[in-house]
Amino acid sequence: MLYWAVIFFVVAIIAGIFGFGGIASASAGVAQVLFFLFLILFVVAMVARALRGRTP
Repeated sequence: MLYWAVIFFVVAIIAGIFGFGGIASASAGVAQVLFFLFLILFVVAMVARALRGRTP
């Protein structure tokens, strides 16, 4: 998921350089949503691992 966030960010940067404001804005919005979704899932996974403890 972080991979897709980076891809949309790169698309937003390239679109911004070439002057496509609408595409850049949409891509940046998608990248931001995917990034925060990745962060939330990462934190949930870390909390679940901490609560479950280590298994041999």
